[in-house]
Amino acid sequence: MSPTKQRGSGGKRKKSGLTVAVTGPTGTFGEGLVPLLQADDRIDRIIGMARRPFDPAERGWTKMEYRQGDVRDPDALREAFRDADVVVHLAFLITGNASRETTRAINVDGTLTVFRAAASVGAKRFVYASSVAAYGFHSDNPDRISEEWPVRPAARLFYAQEKAELEHLLQDESASAPELDLYLLRPPVVVGPHAIGGKDVLPGPLAPLGRQLFDRPRRLPVPVPLLVPQHPLQFIHEEDVGQALLLCIVGAGPAGAYNIAGEGVLTAADVAREFGALPIPLPAAPAQAAARVVSRLPFLPPVAEWIEAASRPAIMDTTRAREELGWRPRYTGLEALRDTLRPQD
Repeated sequence: MSPTKQRGSGGKRKKSGLTVAVTGPTGTFGEGLVPLLQADDRIDRIIGMARRPFDPAERGWTKMEYRQGDVRDPDALREAFRDADVVVHLAFLITGNASRETTRAINVDGTLTVFRAAASVGAKRFVYASSVAAYGFHSDNPDRISEEWPVRPAARLFYAQEKAELEHLLQDESASAPELDLYLLRPPVVVGPHAIGGKDVLPGPLAPLGRQLFDRPRRLPVPVPLLVPQHPLQFIHEEDVGQALLLCIVGAGPAGAYNIAGEGVLTAADVAREFGALPIPLPAAPAQAAARVVSRLPFLPPVAEWIEAASRPAIMDTTRAREELGWRPRYTGLEALRDTLRPQD
């Protein structure tokens, strides 16, 4: 898609650059993307859609126009997307007090409604922030997962189930909207200065531990079996996610799915040390086996479903994003984590 594409007549104004609509622009992903859109001369206008009011000018986002709306409201979406060349969908519930029904209505039904609204207004690209969790935590997953490997729902973790389901649903929707190119980004744990506060660095049942250690760093043993010391983890900085999103918006890379992650693989013990903790060395295999057993228990509380993520490593190969998108992360996984924990001015 050419950045200088002109819309036809019929009342729509001509422009020299792209109009990009973003749902959920104030979250961690949005904080990584919007400053790049603001600084890019190829972007003429940004539409930021969120349920809660905010002032883009206070953030220095002078290209952005705020639109209040809900991803479940097709009329509001079509109105917001009316002149959009590209729609970037970042709005997604991960944690909180919402019921499972509400979460699904926003995450699954809302995402499909956003895609259909983008197709109905003639947008040319749809960029969706998926997750490594879409691959699921299966015993036959390869040591390095490429985009050729199928996405499959996790056994219990609802977040991973919804991410996998949505990728399949979006592919089905895309088949009936051939003029709307579908880009799927699959990051691992996203960290950065805006991750602390709005979102937890550590997932699910480990989040309280992360918050406690971050607020009052100190050396203490962590004999928690769910924190598998040798469990491998990938991280990515919010700015590197933003750069990958930007390349999907304006780059020449083909539509499709892309794995993205910072260089290097950390262990849970490495993460604990960065938080100021002293992890107790435990063999990885027994701890992961215990996580698999716990994850299969009936009536598992929703927050404890995140235990399944520790039952099997999910490490991605990012070759395709580098070769086809031309994406290069600025931060290694360790550098990204350290930038998250660095005191902010």
